[in-house]
Amino acid sequence: MPSFDVAIIGLGVMGSAALAALARRGRRVIGIDRYALGHDRGSSHGTTRIIRLGYFEHPSYVPLLRAAYPLWRELEARSGQSLLTLTGIVEIGAPDSELVAGTLRSSRLHNLPHEILDSSSLMKRFPAFRLPANFVGVFQPDGGFVRAESTVVVLQALARGAGAEVRMEECVVAVKPHHDGVLVKTQKGDVFAGCAIVAAGPWLKSLLPQFPVPIRVTRQVLGWFEPTARAQFAPGHFPVFLLQNPGGIFYGFPADADGVKVAKHQHLNEKVDPERYDRAVSATDEATIRSALSAHLPDADGRLLAARTCLYTMTPDGDFILDRLPRSPRIIVAAPCSGHGFKFAPVIGELLADLAVTGRTDHDISRFSLARFSRQ
Repeated sequence: MPSFDVAIIGLGVMGSAALAALARRGRRVIGIDRYALGHDRGSSHGTTRIIRLGYFEHPSYVPLLRAAYPLWRELEARSGQSLLTLTGIVEIGAPDSELVAGTLRSSRLHNLPHEILDSSSLMKRFPAFRLPANFVGVFQPDGGFVRAESTVVVLQALARGAGAEVRMEECVVAVKPHHDGVLVKTQKGDVFAGCAIVAAGPWLKSLLPQFPVPIRVTRQVLGWFEPTARAQFAPGHFPVFLLQNPGGIFYGFPADADGVKVAKHQHLNEKVDPERYDRAVSATDEATIRSALSAHLPDADGRLLAARTCLYTMTPDGDFILDRLPRSPRIIVAAPCSGHGFKFAPVIGELLADLAVTGRTDHDISRFSLARFSRQ
């Protein structure tokens, strides 16, 4: 039976980041994924992901983000590829909205550079927007986007180059404690490891039926729209944005070759089975996204050029889980990221490597422990 220091199950961005970090530290590490590299069945595809410092979800994420930014630049230097683009980000809504109030709370607590714009000032700076008079925007220069599929490719290439074994299109069927380590059973055979990192996203519960927290997998839709005034949405003239209105939180990116990418965070909040969900994009899906375009970005409300589905894997409180299983401490869980984790990938890869090698990390991940659910 092949033996490794660490086995990683799931090679989306989190698993791939941990694989690269462990391989760079000289560990014997294997990564296994049920699909081919670049697949669109999970949460690490869709061209781009937002990166931002002023975190509306909770201020405790900001230190991890500060650690992530230089690691993104380090990945670029090591790979020779552009992965992180700063466009600035504007977060828009009513002053008391979850989005605006939360962003300001994090920005003020951590002394992050930011600027508050009333609706008229915001529309003057970014003429593509149409906003109610009572809306405000919080502009932060450090916001932007990272390239999703390219990042996973880079991380796996770096891991292979440092000696990691990578097995794609191999389905793991069980992860179990075994003597002084972990037995990973796949459809092609068994692997033994000193410890395992399970970063399997939507398939977490099927691999770890003993996992003590309910997980909810939801279907998301991403749309790319043809702008009628492309210059307004060009990089350098249009920022990444988040916008909260009575319909929810929407987000988008400057135009690229595929148009203006826009989506609704949580979309229809539709619980699905990751094995059987509908991957076709319906008229209802499109109309959900277009509601924000027609109201706030009318010059982006053109022809739908492309659309794709992806999955969120949600915890009950929307925060991450980065912890060991209580009764199986050699199994580390790195999921789910509840729809907002991609930007953290390089630092989460490093802290997972810390946990696997030394059992601890200097990063504060107390918010992401499993113990919080037993206290509720």
